[in-house]
Amino acid sequence: MIRRRVTVLGSTGSVGCSTLELMDQAERAGTGAFDVEALTGGANIARLAEQARRWKPLIAVTADPARLDDLRDALSGTGIETAAGDNAIVEAATRPADWTMAAIVGAAGLRSAWAAATTGATLALANKESLVCCGPALIHRVKASGGRLLPVDSEHSAIFQVFPHEAPEQVERLILTASGGPFRTTPREALTGITPEQAVAHPNWSMGAKISVDSATMANKGLEMIEAAYLFDMPADRIDVVVHPESIIHSLVEYVDGSTLAQMGPPDMKTPIACALAWPDRLAWPAPKLDLAALGKMTFEAPDEDRFPALALARQALEAGGVAPIVFNAANEVAALAFLDRRLTFLNIAAVVADTMEQMTGSVTLPDHGDACDSALAIDTMARQAAEAVVLRLSKAA
Repeated sequence: MIRRRVTVLGSTGSVGCSTLELMDQAERAGTGAFDVEALTGGANIARLAEQARRWKPLIAVTADPARLDDLRDALSGTGIETAAGDNAIVEAATRPADWTMAAIVGAAGLRSAWAAATTGATLALANKESLVCCGPALIHRVKASGGRLLPVDSEHSAIFQVFPHEAPEQVERLILTASGGPFRTTPREALTGITPEQAVAHPNWSMGAKISVDSATMANKGLEMIEAAYLFDMPADRIDVVVHPESIIHSLVEYVDGSTLAQMGPPDMKTPIACALAWPDRLAWPAPKLDLAALGKMTFEAPDEDRFPALALARQALEAGGVAPIVFNAANEVAALAFLDRRLTFLNIAAVVADTMEQMTGSVTLPDHGDACDSALAIDTMARQAAEAVVLRLSKAA
């Protein structure tokens, strides 16, 4: 029986919902028992209230102060405390829990993950930006508090499960797998008219809109390369990407003796969440089973960086270091959201990232605030402003 006191930051998003669904399935199966300290969500008050009524957290927080009255009304009579705004989310992240899921998408999730890192809790990290923007400092912060950081991305969870943590010198190379997204075989000339609806229609995974766009551009794999470098202390030239459309092998670790170990399973985010939730144990739940005979075959190919330049830009950012990964992340987020808002074409997402990186990398340095989170957010703000200017220029030229 796995017992945990849990906080879920970003409970109404895709990963947050999957976390709570998994907890419910484990409780129904009699393999888990969970108390919930705090739930935080965005503007989907109906979903947040439904989750709060089911799990009875001590506090439910919406990121949108304008929706606080709606949340209070929805939870009237339950005894659940309510709050709103960024500061309230940070406060919720510091409340006593022994396991915290950080699943707020984008740079908005950085400050709450940074706060949760001081509690000594296990920090299950699904927010890519926290690692990309201040990975080494965040990892140190978690360890210094007596906690542990566990990756929730399926790729990093896969590596974590087969990585020799006590003997990292045995590892020759990390190999991240990529589905290739919905446009893996689409000719470049056909990408010019791609719509947001087409980009979010992922062939294997059910994810939020922004993450789905990142998969379509392969920017997500670029972000994951940067994360892997920080998580496993691995240089850029020893991290590779291979396209694996079936999404059955979630990543691989190649050892110095030629052995390569892989973690496999059907594409379901609840599996890496379950790994993090129960670690170092295993949580039994009604998981989908891998049927290799029914699968028949698995295929692999090299990524096409001409059609998907975001991957090369991410490697460039990782190798440059300093502010470059922060700039890459911020510019990509601005560009992806502009595409979803139909202000930018699909192919110009990478163009915005490249232009912003060229403007800022080498000319801007991390400010010496003494706080890695504040410094990263300062650079993030500058990069977003620069990226928005590029989006405006490109949209006018279109």
